[in-house]
Amino acid sequence: AFVGAIDRLPLPVKSSPGFLVNRALTPYMLEAMVMLDEGIDQTVIDAAATKFGMPMGPIELADQVGLDICLDVGDMLRSKFGDALPPTPAWLREKVAKGELGRKTGRGFYAWRGGKAEKLPGPPGPQGLVEPTPEMIDRLVLPMSNVCVACLREGIVDNADVVDGAMIFGTGYAPFRGGPLNYARTRGPENVAATLRALAQKFGDRFAPDAGWETFK
Repeated sequence: AFVGAIDRLPLPVKSSPGFLVNRALTPYMLEAMVMLDEGIDQTVIDAAATKFGMPMGPIELADQVGLDICLDVGDMLRSKFGDALPPTPAWLREKVAKGELGRKTGRGFYAWRGGKAEKLPGPPGPQGLVEPTPEMIDRLVLPMSNVCVACLREGIVDNADVVDGAMIFGTGYAPFRGGPLNYARTRGPENVAATLRALAQKFGDRFAPDAGWETFK
Protein backbone atom coordinates (compact mmCIF):
# COMPACT_ATOMS: atom_id res chain seq x y z
CA ALA A 1 0.00 0.00 0.00
CA PHE A 2 2.86 2.38 0.86
CA VAL A 3 4.70 1.71 -2.41
CA GLY A 4 1.49 2.23 -4.36
CA ALA A 5 0.86 5.47 -2.46
CA ILE A 6 4.19 6.91 -3.63
CA ASP A 7 3.25 5.98 -7.21
CA ARG A 8 5.73 3.12 -7.60
CA LEU A 9 5.27 -0.48 -8.74
CA PRO A 10 5.87 -2.93 -5.89
CA LEU A 11 7.80 -6.05 -6.92
CA PRO A 12 7.67 -8.96 -4.46
CA VAL A 13 11.02 -10.78 -4.72
CA LYS A 14 12.86 -13.39 -2.68
CA SER A 15 16.26 -12.36 -1.36
CA SER A 16 18.92 -13.15 -3.97
CA PRO A 17 22.05 -11.39 -5.28
CA GLY A 18 20.92 -8.50 -7.49
CA PHE A 19 17.26 -9.45 -6.89
CA LEU A 20 15.75 -9.00 -10.39
CA VAL A 21 16.52 -5.61 -11.92
CA ASN A 22 20.25 -5.37 -11.12
CA ARG A 23 20.77 -9.03 -11.97
CA ALA A 24 19.10 -8.57 -15.38
CA LEU A 25 20.70 -5.21 -16.17
CA THR A 26 24.30 -6.12 -15.29
CA PRO A 27 24.91 -8.54 -18.20
CA TYR A 28 23.47 -5.91 -20.56
CA MET A 29 26.01 -3.31 -19.45
CA LEU A 30 28.96 -5.71 -19.11
CA GLU A 31 28.34 -7.21 -22.57
CA ALA A 32 28.53 -3.69 -23.98
CA MET A 33 32.00 -3.36 -22.41
CA VAL A 34 33.08 -6.68 -23.97
CA MET A 35 31.93 -5.27 -27.31
CA LEU A 36 34.06 -2.18 -26.67
CA ASP A 37 37.02 -4.52 -26.14
CA GLU A 38 36.26 -6.03 -29.55
CA GLY A 39 36.72 -2.59 -31.11
CA ILE A 40 33.06 -1.75 -31.67
CA ASP A 41 32.54 2.01 -31.26
CA GLN A 42 30.50 3.00 -28.19
CA THR A 43 28.08 5.08 -30.25
CA VAL A 44 27.31 2.00 -32.39
CA ILE A 45 26.74 -0.14 -29.28
CA ASP A 46 24.37 2.48 -27.85
CA ALA A 47 22.65 2.79 -31.24
CA ALA A 48 22.02 -0.99 -31.25
CA ALA A 49 20.10 -0.65 -27.98
CA THR A 50 18.13 2.43 -29.00
CA LYS A 51 17.29 0.76 -32.33
CA PHE A 52 15.69 -2.04 -30.29
CA GLY A 53 13.73 0.60 -28.37
CA MET A 54 15.72 1.32 -25.21
CA PRO A 55 15.58 4.96 -24.05
CA MET A 56 19.39 5.00 -23.98
CA GLY A 57 22.19 2.57 -24.72
CA PRO A 58 24.14 0.56 -22.13
CA ILE A 59 27.29 2.70 -22.36
CA GLU A 60 25.41 5.94 -21.70
CA LEU A 61 23.42 4.16 -18.98
CA ALA A 62 26.63 3.02 -17.27
CA ASP A 63 27.79 6.65 -17.24
CA GLN A 64 24.42 7.72 -15.79
CA VAL A 65 24.52 5.07 -13.04
CA GLY A 66 28.19 5.71 -12.24
CA LEU A 67 31.06 3.47 -13.34
CA ASP A 68 32.05 2.87 -9.70
CA ILE A 69 28.59 1.47 -8.96
CA CYS A 70 28.63 -0.63 -12.16
CA LEU A 71 31.99 -2.08 -11.11
CA ASP A 72 30.82 -2.86 -7.56
CA VAL A 73 27.59 -4.52 -8.72
CA GLY A 74 29.44 -6.44 -11.46
CA ASP A 75 32.02 -7.74 -8.98
CA MET A 76 29.35 -8.74 -6.46
CA LEU A 77 27.25 -10.60 -9.03
CA ARG A 78 30.27 -12.30 -10.62
CA SER A 79 31.27 -13.56 -7.15
CA LYS A 80 27.88 -15.30 -7.05
CA PHE A 81 27.21 -16.25 -10.69
CA GLY A 82 30.77 -16.47 -12.03
CA ASP A 83 31.17 -16.96 -15.77
CA ALA A 84 27.42 -16.72 -16.35
CA LEU A 85 28.22 -12.98 -16.51
CA PRO A 86 30.55 -11.24 -18.95
CA PRO A 87 34.01 -10.52 -17.52
CA THR A 88 34.66 -7.12 -15.96
CA PRO A 89 37.41 -5.48 -18.06
CA ALA A 90 40.58 -4.33 -16.29
CA TRP A 91 40.35 -0.92 -17.97
CA LEU A 92 37.05 -0.28 -16.19
CA ARG A 93 38.88 -0.51 -12.85
CA GLU A 94 41.48 1.92 -14.20
CA LYS A 95 38.79 4.44 -15.25
CA VAL A 96 37.22 4.22 -11.79
CA ALA A 97 40.64 4.57 -10.10
CA LYS A 98 41.26 7.73 -12.19
CA GLY A 99 37.93 9.19 -11.05
CA GLU A 100 36.28 8.93 -14.48
CA LEU A 101 32.96 7.81 -13.04
CA GLY A 102 30.54 9.11 -15.66
CA ARG A 103 27.99 11.89 -15.49
CA LYS A 104 28.66 12.78 -11.84
CA THR A 105 32.33 13.61 -12.54
CA GLY A 106 31.80 15.03 -16.04
CA ARG A 107 33.67 12.20 -17.78
CA GLY A 108 33.23 8.47 -18.13
CA PHE A 109 32.82 6.79 -21.48
CA TYR A 110 31.43 10.08 -22.72
CA ALA A 111 32.24 13.66 -21.77
CA TRP A 112 29.20 15.23 -20.09
CA ARG A 113 28.13 18.85 -20.52
CA GLY A 114 25.04 20.27 -18.83
CA GLY A 115 23.82 16.81 -17.89
CA LYS A 116 24.04 15.48 -21.47
CA ALA A 117 26.50 13.06 -23.02
CA GLU A 118 28.55 14.44 -25.93
CA LYS A 119 28.23 11.75 -28.57
CA LEU A 120 30.89 12.01 -31.23
CA PRO A 121 30.81 9.15 -33.75
CA GLY A 122 34.00 7.13 -33.97
CA PRO A 123 36.20 6.99 -37.08
CA PRO A 124 34.44 5.39 -40.04
CA GLY A 125 35.51 1.88 -41.00
CA PRO A 126 36.48 0.77 -44.52
CA GLN A 127 32.81 0.72 -45.55
CA GLY A 128 31.92 3.96 -43.79
CA LEU A 129 30.16 4.25 -40.43
CA VAL A 130 29.33 0.90 -38.86
CA GLU A 131 25.64 0.19 -38.42
CA PRO A 132 24.31 -1.85 -35.49
CA THR A 133 23.69 -5.46 -36.52
CA PRO A 134 20.91 -7.82 -35.36
CA GLU A 135 23.61 -9.89 -33.63
CA MET A 136 24.72 -6.86 -31.59
CA ILE A 137 21.12 -6.28 -30.49
CA ASP A 138 20.70 -9.96 -29.53
CA ARG A 139 23.94 -9.91 -27.51
CA LEU A 140 22.63 -6.98 -25.49
CA VAL A 141 18.96 -7.82 -24.98
CA LEU A 142 18.63 -11.62 -24.92
CA PRO A 143 20.71 -12.06 -21.72
CA MET A 144 18.09 -9.89 -19.97
CA SER A 145 15.33 -12.27 -21.07
CA ASN A 146 17.53 -15.21 -20.04
CA VAL A 147 18.00 -13.82 -16.50
CA CYS A 148 14.27 -13.10 -16.19
CA VAL A 149 13.44 -16.71 -17.10
CA ALA A 150 16.06 -17.90 -14.59
CA CYS A 151 14.49 -15.74 -11.85
CA LEU A 152 11.08 -17.26 -12.61
CA ARG A 153 12.51 -20.80 -12.56
CA GLU A 154 14.34 -20.15 -9.28
CA GLY A 155 11.23 -18.67 -7.68
CA ILE A 156 12.89 -15.27 -7.10
CA VAL A 157 9.75 -13.85 -8.69
CA ASP A 158 6.57 -15.78 -9.36
CA ASN A 159 4.76 -13.79 -12.03
CA ALA A 160 6.01 -13.11 -15.56
CA ASP A 161 3.84 -9.99 -16.01
CA VAL A 162 5.21 -8.42 -12.82
CA VAL A 163 8.76 -9.19 -14.05
CA ASP A 164 8.03 -7.36 -17.30
CA GLY A 165 6.50 -4.42 -15.44
CA ALA A 166 9.52 -4.17 -13.16
CA MET A 167 11.92 -4.18 -16.12
CA ILE A 168 9.94 -1.52 -17.97
CA PHE A 169 9.46 0.79 -14.98
CA GLY A 170 12.77 0.01 -13.26
CA THR A 171 15.15 0.00 -16.25
CA GLY A 172 13.25 1.70 -19.09
CA TYR A 173 13.23 -1.58 -21.07
CA ALA A 174 11.61 -0.78 -24.45
CA PRO A 175 7.97 -0.36 -23.30
CA PHE A 176 6.38 -1.27 -26.65
CA ARG A 177 8.17 -4.65 -26.47
CA GLY A 178 6.15 -5.42 -23.33
CA GLY A 179 9.19 -6.42 -21.26
CA PRO A 180 11.91 -9.08 -21.69
CA LEU A 181 9.56 -12.05 -21.17
CA ASN A 182 6.79 -10.73 -23.40
CA TYR A 183 9.43 -10.02 -26.06
CA ALA A 184 10.65 -13.63 -25.77
CA ARG A 185 7.06 -14.91 -25.95
CA THR A 186 6.40 -12.81 -29.06
CA ARG A 187 9.64 -13.85 -30.74
CA GLY A 188 9.14 -17.47 -29.70
CA PRO A 189 10.87 -19.13 -26.72
CA GLU A 190 12.38 -21.79 -29.00
CA ASN A 191 13.86 -19.08 -31.24
CA VAL A 192 15.29 -17.24 -28.22
CA ALA A 193 16.83 -20.42 -26.77
CA ALA A 194 18.28 -21.40 -30.17
CA THR A 195 19.74 -17.91 -30.69
CA LEU A 196 21.29 -18.00 -27.20
CA ARG A 197 22.83 -21.41 -28.00
CA ALA A 198 24.32 -20.02 -31.21
CA LEU A 199 25.71 -16.99 -29.32
CA ALA A 200 27.17 -19.33 -26.67
CA GLN A 201 29.00 -21.31 -29.37
CA LYS A 202 30.43 -18.12 -30.84
CA PHE A 203 31.09 -15.98 -27.75
CA GLY A 204 31.10 -18.24 -24.70
CA ASP A 205 28.98 -19.98 -22.09
CA ARG A 206 27.63 -16.75 -20.59
CA PHE A 207 24.97 -16.96 -23.32
CA ALA A 208 23.92 -20.53 -22.47
CA PRO A 209 20.11 -20.64 -22.36
CA ASP A 210 18.61 -21.17 -18.92
CA ALA A 211 16.75 -24.45 -18.26
CA GLY A 212 13.63 -22.35 -17.68
CA TRP A 213 13.12 -21.92 -21.44
CA GLU A 214 11.99 -25.55 -21.66
CA THR A 215 8.84 -24.79 -19.65
CA PHE A 216 8.35 -21.07 -20.43
CA LYS A 217 5.17 -20.27 -22.36
